[in-house]
Amino acid sequence: SETRKRHDRAGRGGEGDLRGCNPLVQTQRSRLQNHRARINQQINKEMRIRTGAENLFRATTNHRVKETVALELSYVNSNLQLLKEELEELNSSMDVYQNDSEGISVPMIPLGLKETKDLDLAAPLREMISEHYGEDSASYEVEIKKLTDLRQAIRTPSRNEAGLDLLMEYYNQLYFLDIRFFSPNKNLGVFFHWYDSLTGVPSHQRTLAFEKGSVLFNIGALYTQIGARRDRGTRTGIDCAIEAFQRAAGAFNYLKENFSNAPSLDMSMASLSMLVRLMTAQVQECVFEQLTLAGTPREPLSQMRLAQEAARVEDVYSLVYQTMAQPPVRDYVPFSWTTMVNVKAKHFRGLSHYYAAIALCDGPADSEISKYEKAFIQFHVTAPEGPSLPVLLQDSEERRKLGKAKAHLRKAMMNHEEALRLHAVCRILRKMDLLQEVVSLAHRRSLAKYSEIDHEDDFFETAEAPDVHPKTHQKPEIKTPSFSQVKVTDIFHRLGPLSVFSAKSQWRLKGPTRLTRGEGGFGFTLRGDSPVLIAAVIPGGRAEAAGLKEGDYIVSVNGEPCKWGKHSEVVALLTGVGEEGVDIQVVTPLREESLGLVTLNLRRDWGTATLSSVGLLRSDKENGGQATLPGPLLGWNKKAKRGQGPQRLQPFSLSTDNTPASH
Repeated sequence: SETRKRHDRAGRGGEGDLRGCNPLVQTQRSRLQNHRARINQQINKEMRIRTGAENLFRATTNHRVKETVALELSYVNSNLQLLKEELEELNSSMDVYQNDSEGISVPMIPLGLKETKDLDLAAPLREMISEHYGEDSASYEVEIKKLTDLRQAIRTPSRNEAGLDLLMEYYNQLYFLDIRFFSPNKNLGVFFHWYDSLTGVPSHQRTLAFEKGSVLFNIGALYTQIGARRDRGTRTGIDCAIEAFQRAAGAFNYLKENFSNAPSLDMSMASLSMLVRLMTAQVQECVFEQLTLAGTPREPLSQMRLAQEAARVEDVYSLVYQTMAQPPVRDYVPFSWTTMVNVKAKHFRGLSHYYAAIALCDGPADSEISKYEKAFIQFHVTAPEGPSLPVLLQDSEERRKLGKAKAHLRKAMMNHEEALRLHAVCRILRKMDLLQEVVSLAHRRSLAKYSEIDHEDDFFETAEAPDVHPKTHQKPEIKTPSFSQVKVTDIFHRLGPLSVFSAKSQWRLKGPTRLTRGEGGFGFTLRGDSPVLIAAVIPGGRAEAAGLKEGDYIVSVNGEPCKWGKHSEVVALLTGVGEEGVDIQVVTPLREESLGLVTLNLRRDWGTATLSSVGLLRSDKENGGQATLPGPLLGWNKKAKRGQGPQRLQPFSLSTDNTPASH
């Protein structure tokens, strides 16, 4: 697609760069996100004041000072509570993210994006390029600016596929950034700052996994916004919303399964489990809406199917509500979210009873009774009281009176009335007229049907109607975001192939060394590509005399860089020289005996040359450094065993095996 092409150019630094939304454009969504950023900054300021006051309170022995500090702490905590309530109301501004169509559809719950602080990567990257790679850092200003601009752009992604691609592009670039610049033996000295999406509390860590996890969270959050924005009045719109919410569930589930020790509550195991359930519930709601696009069906089997689909939606929303109502999630999830989920559970339970009632009222034709008998047997959770099923199906009056049609309608009205009551209790939901309108419409419809079948001579009360057995024809899928669809090129590609030139490997730069041709040539044998390896050095030859060794890599010939050079290209450069000789620059990998530690596992056979952290060796050779990155992208430590809770100060980490994705 054109979007993919533009992003391929963005990865290569072309003219088609996508740099996110203009933060100065005052759309409703941008104003909301800017407001979120201001609240986050205020929370950060108040928390710093509180930390200082608490330290002073513990340190001082002066009673008067303690009283003054205690008063200040009380004031700060009050401010934090007000800011928390303001942020909660902001997180409850769901109407901003809904679609603008004139149709009536139930609002969905989207997430706001995590905010981050500006990050100065330039100085540590320059230092690493100079000290570790031995190159002029000034020559990499373009690459450093490109990375800085990309990170700045992901703070304001557009709410569409281009915005998702932008986030995934940066997420994929972090793979290269980790291998190039984050050594296990040396800290880069960079702190990644991110604010909690739900509480606004700031967190910071040095580990790149925290940056990756926060970007992945925003990918999921952006999918929720895209899903909420779709016009679900059309089949295409519903399909797009289902796909978006399934992708959101996949992003949060991937984050939950592959990252551990989250420093912020929004990325804790409990929060992510809740978000996965919430997204799958919203998918199930969209599946129900698909069946009602053409209106209420007249055929009883279709009506029963709708009743069971509605019961399934009620079932999953009830599970989400239970999750939200349990600590610690209930302490920071917006009250409006919890209330809306409960309202939806009651609403869809009412719908299941309504559709059950009209299926019983309409009933099958005499010739189709046997066809419907099996469906009715599996329709209720418990068998209804009253006449046997054959009698019930053959007698429409029995279905109306004793067949639970009226009982189902009474339950439908009771549940919709409870949903309206819960809606009225929540101050924020009271502002959402659309949700109230949808529930009120369903309540009036149930009431009208009840009045239609209620006769004056009905001098008995029907028994309690059993609940409808939940069943769906389309179960939600949890789809991991397609990282591999966004192709990127390593921004610092010029540093050389990752198989040799990475932060975890060590080498010594030699040369340039003047090498002349002797009777037996230059006195070495070459093998491989990118970079070309000196596979063997002839004893007594010119190469040995010049200090070249087996296992060295040729990085330049006569000043021309050839880290990415093919075997044939380097051979051509060497064979084209005259009697004056050639200047060769090589790097010598430092092995265990010279380093005193294990950093490199390099075999002489080029086909098996590997680094412990490298997974793109084949892609580097075949694609010139351009790679399609599926799966985890990085390997980190495994999670701690269950039962051994994470240490409080343990860094946020990716918990998959330290095995790169294969191609």
